Amino acid sequence: MGASEPANASGTVRFVLDGKLVSASGLPPTLTVLEYLRNVAGLSDTKEGCAEGDCGACTVVLGELAEDGVSIQYRPINSCIRFLPTLDGKELVTAGSLKARDGSLHPVQQAMVDEHASQCGFCTPGFVMSLFALYLQQDAPDRAAVTEALSGNLCRCTGYRPIIDAGCRMVRYAPPAHWSRADSQSAERVDALRALARVRSHGAALEVAGFRAPRSLDELASALVAAPDSLVLAGGTDVGLWVTKLLRELPPIVYVGEVAELRQIRSTERGLWIGAAVTLSAAWPALLAAHPELAEQGKRFASPPIRNSATLVGNLANGSPIGDSIPALIALGAELELRKGRRTRRLALEHFYLGYQKKDLAPGELVVAVVVPAAQAGRKLASYKVSKRIEQDISAVCATFAVVVQGGVVTDARLAFGGMAAIPARARHAEAALMGQPWSAESIDAAGAALAQDFEPLTDLRASAAYRSRVAGNLLRRFYLEQLLHGEPLRLAAVHGAAT
Repeated sequence: MGASEPANASGTVRFVLDGKLVSASGLPPTLTVLEYLRNVAGLSDTKEGCAEGDCGACTVVLGELAEDGVSIQYRPINSCIRFLPTLDGKELVTAGSLKARDGSLHPVQQAMVDEHASQCGFCTPGFVMSLFALYLQQDAPDRAAVTEALSGNLCRCTGYRPIIDAGCRMVRYAPPAHWSRADSQSAERVDALRALARVRSHGAALEVAGFRAPRSLDELASALVAAPDSLVLAGGTDVGLWVTKLLRELPPIVYVGEVAELRQIRSTERGLWIGAAVTLSAAWPALLAAHPELAEQGKRFASPPIRNSATLVGNLANGSPIGDSIPALIALGAELELRKGRRTRRLALEHFYLGYQKKDLAPGELVVAVVVPAAQAGRKLASYKVSKRIEQDISAVCATFAVVVQGGVVTDARLAFGGMAAIPARARHAEAALMGQPWSAESIDAAGAALAQDFEPLTDLRASAAYRSRVAGNLLRRFYLEQLLHGEPLRLAAVHGAAT
Protein backbone atom coordinates (compact mmCIF):
# COMPACT_ATOMS: atom_id res chain seq x y z
CA MET A 1 0.00 0.00 0.00
CA GLY A 2 1.29 3.41 -0.94
CA ALA A 3 0.23 5.61 1.97
CA SER A 4 3.61 6.93 3.07
CA GLU A 5 3.40 10.11 5.11
CA PRO A 6 3.17 13.11 2.78
CA ALA A 7 3.59 16.75 3.60
CA ASN A 8 0.53 18.12 5.36
CA ALA A 9 -1.92 20.29 3.51
CA SER A 10 -5.19 21.02 5.29
CA GLY A 11 -7.04 21.65 2.03
CA THR A 12 -6.55 18.13 0.67
CA VAL A 13 -8.79 15.16 1.41
CA ARG A 14 -6.67 12.03 1.84
CA PHE A 15 -7.90 8.46 2.03
CA VAL A 16 -6.90 4.97 0.90
CA LEU A 17 -8.65 3.33 -2.06
CA ASP A 18 -7.62 -0.02 -3.55
CA GLY A 19 -4.45 0.04 -1.48
CA LYS A 20 -3.33 3.40 -2.78
CA LEU A 21 -3.30 6.84 -1.23
CA VAL A 22 -5.76 9.23 -2.83
CA SER A 23 -5.23 12.98 -2.45
CA ALA A 24 -8.30 14.87 -3.61
CA SER A 25 -8.45 18.63 -3.81
CA GLY A 26 -10.42 21.27 -5.68
CA LEU A 27 -13.64 19.25 -5.56
CA PRO A 28 -17.04 20.51 -4.34
CA PRO A 29 -17.53 19.92 -0.60
CA THR A 30 -20.89 18.24 -1.23
CA LEU A 31 -19.56 15.85 -3.86
CA THR A 32 -20.81 12.45 -2.75
CA VAL A 33 -18.56 9.43 -2.49
CA LEU A 34 -20.65 7.78 -5.20
CA GLU A 35 -20.19 10.71 -7.57
CA TYR A 36 -16.47 10.70 -6.88
CA LEU A 37 -16.16 7.00 -7.61
CA ARG A 38 -18.14 7.05 -10.84
CA ASN A 39 -17.44 10.49 -12.28
CA VAL A 40 -13.98 11.37 -10.96
CA ALA A 41 -12.21 8.06 -10.32
CA GLY A 42 -13.93 6.30 -13.23
CA LEU A 43 -14.94 3.29 -11.08
CA SER A 44 -18.37 2.17 -12.23
CA ASP A 45 -18.84 -0.95 -10.09
CA THR A 46 -20.69 1.08 -7.43
CA LYS A 47 -24.23 1.79 -8.63
CA GLU A 48 -26.70 4.61 -8.11
CA GLY A 49 -30.21 3.44 -7.44
CA CYS A 50 -32.23 5.81 -5.27
CA ALA A 51 -29.65 8.48 -4.32
CA GLU A 52 -31.21 8.70 -0.87
CA GLY A 53 -29.77 5.79 1.10
CA ASP A 54 -32.75 3.46 0.74
CA CYS A 55 -31.91 0.81 -1.87
CA GLY A 56 -28.31 -0.10 -1.00
CA ALA A 57 -27.07 -0.34 -4.59
CA CYS A 58 -24.35 2.19 -3.75
CA THR A 59 -23.09 0.38 -0.63
CA VAL A 60 -19.35 0.57 0.00
CA VAL A 61 -17.28 -0.36 3.04
CA LEU A 62 -15.43 2.23 5.09
CA GLY A 63 -12.40 1.33 7.17
CA GLU A 64 -11.41 3.52 10.10
CA LEU A 65 -8.57 3.19 12.57
CA ALA A 66 -10.02 1.97 15.87
CA GLU A 67 -9.46 3.77 19.16
CA ASP A 68 -6.76 1.24 20.09
CA GLY A 69 -4.72 2.42 17.10
CA VAL A 70 -3.76 -1.14 16.16
CA SER A 71 -6.86 -2.37 14.34
CA ILE A 72 -9.28 -1.19 11.66
CA GLN A 73 -13.06 -1.25 11.90
CA TYR A 74 -14.85 -1.88 8.62
CA ARG A 75 -18.49 -0.91 8.21
CA PRO A 76 -20.87 -0.62 5.23
CA ILE A 77 -22.20 2.83 4.35
CA ASN A 78 -24.31 4.37 1.60
CA SER A 79 -21.98 6.21 -0.74
CA CYS A 80 -24.82 8.13 -2.43
CA ILE A 81 -25.39 10.45 0.56
CA ARG A 82 -21.92 10.56 2.09
CA PHE A 83 -19.86 13.65 1.28
CA LEU A 84 -16.30 13.00 0.09
CA PRO A 85 -14.47 15.19 2.67
CA THR A 86 -15.77 12.94 5.47
CA LEU A 87 -13.52 10.17 4.09
CA ASP A 88 -10.39 12.02 5.19
CA GLY A 89 -8.04 9.63 7.00
CA LYS A 90 -10.07 6.51 6.21
CA GLU A 91 -9.99 3.54 3.83
CA LEU A 92 -12.61 3.06 1.12
CA VAL A 93 -13.42 -0.41 -0.23
CA THR A 94 -15.69 -1.03 -3.23
CA ALA A 95 -16.89 -4.19 -4.98
CA GLY A 96 -14.14 -3.66 -7.54
CA SER A 97 -11.55 -3.76 -4.76
CA LEU A 98 -12.26 -7.38 -3.85
CA LYS A 99 -10.99 -9.28 -6.87
CA ALA A 100 -7.43 -10.50 -6.47
CA ARG A 101 -4.62 -9.58 -8.88
CA ASP A 102 -4.78 -13.02 -10.49
CA GLY A 103 -8.46 -12.48 -11.23
CA SER A 104 -9.81 -14.90 -8.61
CA LEU A 105 -13.01 -13.90 -6.90
CA HIS A 106 -13.40 -13.16 -3.22
CA PRO A 107 -15.39 -15.78 -1.27
CA VAL A 108 -18.33 -13.36 -1.06
CA GLN A 109 -18.35 -12.97 -4.83
CA GLN A 110 -17.83 -16.68 -5.45
CA ALA A 111 -20.71 -17.55 -3.15
CA MET A 112 -22.96 -15.18 -5.10
CA VAL A 113 -21.97 -16.96 -8.31
CA ASP A 114 -22.37 -20.46 -6.91
CA GLU A 115 -25.79 -19.71 -5.41
CA HIS A 116 -27.02 -18.00 -8.61
CA ALA A 117 -27.72 -14.96 -6.45
CA SER A 118 -27.61 -12.31 -9.17
CA GLN A 119 -30.46 -11.69 -11.59
CA CYS A 120 -30.40 -8.34 -13.41
CA GLY A 121 -27.19 -7.61 -11.50
CA PHE A 122 -27.76 -3.93 -10.81
CA CYS A 123 -28.10 -4.35 -7.05
CA THR A 124 -25.42 -7.04 -6.83
CA PRO A 125 -22.40 -4.83 -5.95
CA GLY A 126 -24.30 -3.38 -2.99
CA PHE A 127 -25.27 -6.83 -1.72
CA VAL A 128 -21.68 -7.97 -2.12
CA MET A 129 -20.39 -5.10 -0.02
CA SER A 130 -22.91 -5.61 2.77
CA LEU A 131 -21.95 -9.28 2.88
CA PHE A 132 -18.25 -8.41 2.67
CA ALA A 133 -18.55 -6.21 5.77
CA LEU A 134 -20.26 -9.09 7.58
CA TYR A 135 -17.51 -11.44 6.36
CA LEU A 136 -14.90 -9.24 8.03
CA GLN A 137 -16.93 -8.79 11.22
CA GLN A 138 -18.02 -12.38 11.98
CA ASP A 139 -16.33 -15.75 11.56
CA ALA A 140 -19.53 -17.75 11.16
CA PRO A 141 -22.63 -15.56 10.75
CA ASP A 142 -25.92 -17.43 10.93
CA ARG A 143 -28.93 -16.84 8.70
CA ALA A 144 -30.37 -14.22 11.07
CA ALA A 145 -27.11 -12.26 11.00
CA VAL A 146 -27.02 -12.42 7.21
CA THR A 147 -30.61 -11.23 6.95
CA GLU A 148 -29.90 -8.34 9.30
CA ALA A 149 -26.77 -7.38 7.36
CA LEU A 150 -28.81 -7.24 4.14
CA SER A 151 -31.71 -5.24 5.59
CA GLY A 152 -30.44 -2.11 3.82
CA ASN A 153 -30.30 -3.70 0.37
CA LEU A 154 -33.23 -4.01 -2.02
CA CYS A 155 -33.44 -6.47 -4.91
CA ARG A 156 -36.01 -5.45 -7.50
CA CYS A 157 -35.90 -8.97 -8.98
CA THR A 158 -36.98 -10.36 -5.56
CA GLY A 159 -34.01 -12.71 -5.45
CA TYR A 160 -33.44 -12.64 -1.70
CA ARG A 161 -33.36 -16.38 -0.97
CA PRO A 162 -30.23 -17.17 -3.03
CA ILE A 163 -28.55 -13.97 -1.81
CA ILE A 164 -29.11 -15.00 1.80
CA ASP A 165 -27.86 -18.49 0.93
CA ALA A 166 -24.71 -16.90 -0.50
CA GLY A 167 -24.21 -15.00 2.74
CA CYS A 168 -24.42 -18.24 4.69
CA ARG A 169 -22.08 -20.02 2.28
CA MET A 170 -19.32 -17.38 1.95
CA VAL A 171 -17.48 -18.45 5.11
CA ARG A 172 -17.12 -22.05 3.87
CA TYR A 173 -14.48 -21.14 1.29
CA ALA A 174 -10.76 -21.08 2.07
CA PRO A 175 -9.58 -17.65 3.23
CA PRO A 176 -8.27 -15.65 0.28
CA ALA A 177 -4.87 -14.01 0.21
CA HIS A 178 -6.55 -10.73 -0.71
CA TRP A 179 -9.11 -9.32 1.74
CA SER A 180 -9.23 -12.16 4.19
CA ARG A 181 -10.00 -11.17 7.78
CA ALA A 182 -6.28 -11.38 8.52
CA ASP A 183 -5.38 -9.29 5.48
CA SER A 184 -7.90 -6.62 6.49
CA GLN A 185 -5.91 -6.13 9.71
CA SER A 186 -2.44 -6.37 8.15
CA ALA A 187 0.32 -4.18 9.47
CA GLU A 188 0.53 -2.53 6.06
CA ARG A 189 -3.13 -1.44 6.15
CA VAL A 190 -2.93 -0.28 9.75
CA ASP A 191 0.28 1.65 9.07
CA ALA A 192 -1.32 3.37 6.08
CA LEU A 193 -4.14 4.75 8.23
CA ARG A 194 -1.72 5.61 11.04
CA ALA A 195 0.28 7.65 8.58
CA LEU A 196 -2.83 9.59 7.58
CA ALA A 197 -3.70 10.08 11.25
CA ARG A 198 -0.24 11.53 11.90
CA VAL A 199 -0.65 13.95 9.01
CA ARG A 200 -3.97 15.10 10.38
CA SER A 201 -2.70 15.44 13.94
CA HIS A 202 0.24 17.61 12.84
CA GLY A 203 -1.88 20.13 10.98
CA ALA A 204 -4.90 22.33 11.33
CA ALA A 205 -8.47 21.24 10.73
CA LEU A 206 -9.29 19.87 7.33
CA GLU A 207 -10.53 22.90 5.45
CA VAL A 208 -11.58 22.87 1.84
CA ALA A 209 -13.75 25.47 0.17
CA GLY A 210 -17.09 25.34 1.96
CA PHE A 211 -16.11 22.55 4.37
CA ARG A 212 -14.28 22.60 7.68
CA ALA A 213 -13.64 19.70 10.08
CA PRO A 214 -12.38 21.05 13.43
CA ARG A 215 -10.27 18.74 15.55
CA SER A 216 -11.39 19.85 19.02
CA LEU A 217 -14.61 20.95 20.68
CA ASP A 218 -13.18 24.39 21.45
CA GLU A 219 -12.23 24.86 17.81
CA LEU A 220 -15.67 23.66 16.70
CA ALA A 221 -17.49 26.05 19.03
CA SER A 222 -15.31 28.96 17.92
CA ALA A 223 -15.87 28.17 14.25
CA LEU A 224 -19.65 28.29 14.70
CA VAL A 225 -19.55 31.56 16.64
CA ALA A 226 -17.42 33.08 13.90
CA ALA A 227 -19.75 31.77 11.17
CA PRO A 228 -23.17 31.19 12.79
CA ASP A 229 -24.88 30.58 9.45
CA SER A 230 -22.79 27.46 8.87
CA LEU A 231 -24.46 24.08 8.52
CA VAL A 232 -23.47 21.63 11.25
CA LEU A 233 -22.90 18.23 9.66
CA ALA A 234 -22.81 14.95 11.54
CA GLY A 235 -23.75 11.74 9.68
CA GLY A 236 -25.35 13.53 6.76
CA THR A 237 -28.00 10.88 6.14
CA ASP A 238 -30.64 13.60 5.93
CA VAL A 239 -28.48 16.48 4.73
CA GLY A 240 -27.25 14.31 1.87
CA LEU A 241 -30.79 14.23 0.48
CA TRP A 242 -30.91 18.03 0.49
CA VAL A 243 -28.21 17.82 -2.16
CA THR A 244 -29.16 14.69 -4.11
CA LYS A 245 -32.94 15.16 -4.10
CA LEU A 246 -33.71 18.81 -3.36
CA LEU A 247 -30.65 20.09 -5.25
CA ARG A 248 -29.94 22.68 -2.58
CA GLU A 249 -26.85 24.83 -2.47
CA LEU A 250 -25.63 24.39 1.09
CA PRO A 251 -24.02 27.06 3.25
CA PRO A 252 -20.49 26.49 4.53
CA ILE A 253 -20.31 23.16 6.36
CA VAL A 254 -18.77 22.55 9.78
CA TYR A 255 -18.28 18.82 10.34
CA VAL A 256 -18.38 17.36 13.87
CA GLY A 257 -17.03 13.91 12.98
CA GLU A 258 -13.36 14.72 13.62
CA VAL A 259 -13.85 15.99 17.19
CA ALA A 260 -12.59 13.24 19.48
CA GLU A 261 -14.58 14.49 22.49
CA LEU A 262 -17.80 14.14 20.55
CA ARG A 263 -17.13 10.49 19.62
CA GLN A 264 -17.27 9.45 23.28
CA ILE A 265 -19.87 7.56 25.30
CA ARG A 266 -19.41 7.77 29.04
CA SER A 267 -21.30 7.30 32.28
CA THR A 268 -21.87 10.41 34.39
CA GLU A 269 -23.82 11.27 37.52
CA ARG A 270 -26.65 12.53 35.32
CA GLY A 271 -26.74 9.43 33.15
CA LEU A 272 -25.30 8.10 29.91
CA TRP A 273 -23.48 10.88 28.01
CA ILE A 274 -23.48 10.33 24.24
CA GLY A 275 -21.50 12.77 22.12
CA ALA A 276 -22.71 14.41 18.92
CA ALA A 277 -20.43 12.35 16.66
CA VAL A 278 -21.40 8.93 18.06
CA THR A 279 -23.01 6.87 15.32
CA LEU A 280 -26.27 5.03 15.79
CA SER A 281 -24.33 1.77 15.48
CA ALA A 282 -22.38 2.69 18.61
CA ALA A 283 -25.12 4.55 20.47
CA TRP A 284 -27.88 1.95 20.36
CA PRO A 285 -25.90 -0.86 22.07
CA ALA A 286 -25.03 1.56 24.87
CA LEU A 287 -28.67 2.60 25.21
CA LEU A 288 -29.88 -0.99 25.18
CA ALA A 289 -27.40 -1.99 27.86
CA ALA A 290 -29.08 0.54 30.15
CA HIS A 291 -32.62 0.24 28.77
CA PRO A 292 -33.14 -3.17 27.14
CA GLU A 293 -36.84 -2.44 26.71
CA LEU A 294 -35.93 -0.28 23.70
CA ALA A 295 -34.79 -3.34 21.74
CA GLU A 296 -37.50 -3.06 19.09
CA GLN A 297 -36.54 0.52 18.33
CA GLY A 298 -32.86 -0.31 18.22
CA LYS A 299 -33.36 -3.18 15.81
CA ARG A 300 -35.75 -1.36 13.49
CA PHE A 301 -34.04 2.03 13.44
CA ALA A 302 -32.86 2.39 9.83
CA SER A 303 -30.52 -0.03 8.03
CA PRO A 304 -26.93 -0.96 8.99
CA PRO A 305 -25.37 1.37 6.37
CA ILE A 306 -27.48 4.27 7.62
CA ARG A 307 -26.73 3.49 11.27
CA ASN A 308 -23.02 3.41 10.46
CA SER A 309 -23.11 7.02 9.23
CA ALA A 310 -26.00 8.65 11.10
CA THR A 311 -25.53 9.88 14.67
CA LEU A 312 -27.98 9.72 17.54
CA VAL A 313 -27.56 13.40 18.37
CA GLY A 314 -27.96 14.26 14.69
CA ASN A 315 -31.33 12.50 14.71
CA LEU A 316 -32.35 14.52 17.75
CA ALA A 317 -31.03 17.82 16.41
CA ASN A 318 -32.74 17.27 13.07
CA GLY A 319 -36.02 17.33 14.97
CA SER A 320 -38.17 15.44 12.49
CA PRO A 321 -41.59 14.54 13.91
CA ILE A 322 -40.93 11.00 12.69
CA GLY A 323 -37.44 10.70 14.17
CA ASP A 324 -37.81 7.39 15.98
CA SER A 325 -35.23 8.00 18.71
CA ILE A 326 -36.92 11.18 19.94
CA PRO A 327 -40.04 9.74 21.64
CA ALA A 328 -37.90 7.11 23.37
CA LEU A 329 -35.49 9.65 24.82
CA ILE A 330 -38.26 12.09 25.74
CA ALA A 331 -39.98 9.32 27.70
CA LEU A 332 -36.70 8.57 29.47
CA GLY A 333 -36.29 12.22 30.47
CA ALA A 334 -33.17 12.86 28.39
CA GLU A 335 -31.40 16.22 28.38
CA LEU A 336 -29.39 17.96 25.71
CA GLU A 337 -26.06 19.63 26.36
CA LEU A 338 -25.74 22.71 24.17
CA ARG A 339 -22.82 25.03 23.66
CA LYS A 340 -22.26 28.45 22.12
CA GLY A 341 -18.71 29.68 22.30
CA ARG A 342 -17.65 28.92 25.86
CA ARG A 343 -21.17 28.94 27.29
CA THR A 344 -22.81 25.58 27.97
CA ARG A 345 -26.41 24.98 28.95
CA ARG A 346 -28.68 22.02 29.53
CA LEU A 347 -32.17 21.61 28.17
CA ALA A 348 -34.74 18.86 28.54
CA LEU A 349 -35.16 17.19 25.16
CA GLU A 350 -38.94 17.65 25.29
CA HIS A 351 -38.47 21.45 25.45
CA PHE A 352 -36.06 21.57 22.52
CA TYR A 353 -38.79 21.37 19.88
CA LEU A 354 -40.77 24.59 19.47
CA GLY A 355 -42.63 23.82 16.24
CA TYR A 356 -42.15 22.04 12.97
CA GLN A 357 -38.40 22.28 12.26
CA LYS A 358 -38.14 25.01 14.92
CA LYS A 359 -35.79 24.36 17.82
CA ASP A 360 -34.51 26.17 20.89
CA LEU A 361 -31.10 26.64 19.32
CA ALA A 362 -29.44 30.04 18.99
CA PRO A 363 -27.33 31.00 15.95
CA GLY A 364 -23.83 29.59 16.44
CA GLU A 365 -25.02 27.13 19.09
CA LEU A 366 -24.66 23.38 18.70
CA VAL A 367 -25.87 20.23 20.42
CA VAL A 368 -22.81 18.72 22.07
CA ALA A 369 -24.40 15.61 23.57
CA VAL A 370 -27.50 13.93 24.87
CA VAL A 371 -27.62 12.68 28.45
CA VAL A 372 -29.95 9.74 29.11
CA PRO A 373 -30.87 9.06 32.76
CA ALA A 374 -30.24 5.64 34.25
CA ALA A 375 -33.00 3.07 34.56
CA GLN A 376 -35.48 3.80 37.32
CA ALA A 377 -36.36 1.02 39.74
CA GLY A 378 -39.92 -0.23 39.31
CA ARG A 379 -40.53 1.67 36.08
CA LYS A 380 -42.50 -0.01 33.31
CA LEU A 381 -41.02 0.85 29.92
CA ALA A 382 -41.80 -0.14 26.34
CA SER A 383 -41.29 1.33 22.89
CA TYR A 384 -43.23 0.65 19.69
CA LYS A 385 -42.96 1.47 16.01
CA VAL A 386 -45.83 1.07 13.54
CA SER A 387 -44.96 1.13 9.86
CA LYS A 388 -45.90 -0.63 6.65
CA ARG A 389 -42.66 -2.60 6.57
CA ILE A 390 -40.69 -4.11 9.43
CA GLU A 391 -37.34 -2.85 8.16
CA GLN A 392 -36.13 0.40 6.71
CA ASP A 393 -39.45 2.25 6.81
CA ILE A 394 -40.68 5.52 8.25
CA SER A 395 -43.07 5.34 11.18
CA ALA A 396 -46.73 6.11 10.88
CA VAL A 397 -46.77 6.22 14.69
CA CYS A 398 -43.92 5.77 17.12
CA ALA A 399 -44.48 5.65 20.88
CA THR A 400 -42.55 5.09 24.09
CA PHE A 401 -44.24 4.71 27.48
CA ALA A 402 -42.53 5.00 30.86
CA VAL A 403 -44.85 4.46 33.84
CA VAL A 404 -44.11 4.03 37.54
CA VAL A 405 -46.67 2.13 39.62
CA GLN A 406 -46.43 1.99 43.40
CA GLY A 407 -48.97 0.14 45.51
CA GLY A 408 -51.12 -0.40 42.45
CA VAL A 409 -51.33 3.36 41.74
CA VAL A 410 -49.65 5.29 38.93
CA THR A 411 -47.17 7.73 40.48
CA ASP A 412 -45.40 8.86 37.30
CA ALA A 413 -46.21 8.66 33.61
CA ARG A 414 -44.34 9.82 30.54
CA LEU A 415 -46.10 8.95 27.28
CA ALA A 416 -44.20 10.21 24.22
CA PHE A 417 -45.32 9.97 20.60
CA GLY A 418 -43.82 10.63 17.19
CA GLY A 419 -45.73 10.92 13.94
CA MET A 420 -48.79 12.37 15.67
CA ALA A 421 -48.04 16.08 15.45
CA ALA A 422 -45.66 18.66 14.02
CA ILE A 423 -43.14 17.75 16.71
CA PRO A 424 -42.50 14.65 18.83
CA ALA A 425 -44.26 15.33 22.12
CA ARG A 426 -45.59 13.98 25.37
CA ALA A 427 -49.30 13.22 25.69
CA ARG A 428 -49.92 15.48 28.66
CA HIS A 429 -53.69 14.94 28.93
CA ALA A 430 -53.28 11.18 28.72
CA GLU A 431 -50.57 11.32 31.38
CA ALA A 432 -52.85 13.37 33.64
CA ALA A 433 -55.61 10.80 33.19
CA LEU A 434 -53.25 8.13 34.56
CA MET A 435 -51.62 10.04 37.40
CA GLY A 436 -52.87 8.99 40.82
CA GLN A 437 -55.19 6.39 39.32
CA PRO A 438 -55.15 2.62 39.77
CA TRP A 439 -53.07 0.70 37.23
CA SER A 440 -56.12 -0.78 35.55
CA ALA A 441 -57.83 -1.26 32.21
CA GLU A 442 -60.27 1.49 33.10
CA SER A 443 -57.47 4.00 33.68
CA ILE A 444 -55.81 2.98 30.42
CA ASP A 445 -59.11 3.48 28.56
CA ALA A 446 -59.44 6.93 30.12
CA ALA A 447 -55.89 7.81 29.07
CA GLY A 448 -56.55 6.51 25.57
CA ALA A 449 -59.63 8.71 25.28
CA ALA A 450 -57.60 11.70 26.50
CA LEU A 451 -55.20 11.33 23.57
CA ALA A 452 -57.79 13.12 21.46
CA GLN A 453 -56.97 16.28 23.45
CA ASP A 454 -53.25 15.84 22.96
CA PHE A 455 -53.02 15.35 19.20
CA GLU A 456 -54.80 16.17 15.97
CA PRO A 457 -52.96 13.79 13.63
CA LEU A 458 -52.50 14.55 9.96
CA THR A 459 -53.35 12.38 7.00
CA ASP A 460 -50.57 11.55 4.55
CA LEU A 461 -49.26 8.68 2.43
CA ARG A 462 -48.25 6.68 5.49
CA ALA A 463 -51.56 6.76 7.36
CA SER A 464 -54.83 8.60 7.84
CA ALA A 465 -55.56 10.74 10.87
CA ALA A 466 -58.18 8.24 12.02
CA TYR A 467 -55.71 5.36 11.73
CA ARG A 468 -53.07 7.23 13.72
CA SER A 469 -55.54 8.08 16.48
CA ARG A 470 -56.69 4.49 16.73
CA VAL A 471 -53.14 3.15 16.70
CA ALA A 472 -52.03 5.53 19.45
CA GLY A 473 -54.76 4.34 21.80
CA ASN A 474 -54.22 0.69 20.95
CA LEU A 475 -50.48 0.94 21.59
CA LEU A 476 -51.26 2.22 25.07
CA ARG A 477 -53.60 -0.73 25.63
CA ARG A 478 -50.96 -3.11 24.29
CA PHE A 479 -48.45 -1.67 26.74
CA TYR A 480 -50.83 -2.32 29.64
CA LEU A 481 -51.58 -5.89 28.54
CA GLU A 482 -47.90 -6.69 28.07
CA GLN A 483 -47.15 -5.48 31.57
CA LEU A 484 -49.86 -7.79 32.90
CA LEU A 485 -47.93 -10.60 31.22
CA HIS A 486 -44.87 -9.64 33.29
CA GLY A 487 -43.33 -7.55 30.56
CA GLU A 488 -43.42 -10.28 27.92
CA PRO A 489 -44.16 -8.81 24.45
CA LEU A 490 -47.70 -9.55 23.32
CA ARG A 491 -47.65 -10.83 19.75
CA LEU A 492 -50.74 -9.63 17.92
CA ALA A 493 -51.92 -9.88 14.34
CA ALA A 494 -52.17 -7.23 11.60
CA VAL A 495 -49.56 -4.49 11.32
CA HIS A 496 -47.65 -5.25 14.55
CA GLY A 497 -50.96 -5.52 16.39
CA ALA A 498 -51.52 -1.79 16.30
CA ALA A 499 -54.86 -1.39 14.65
CA THR A 500 -56.66 -4.55 15.76
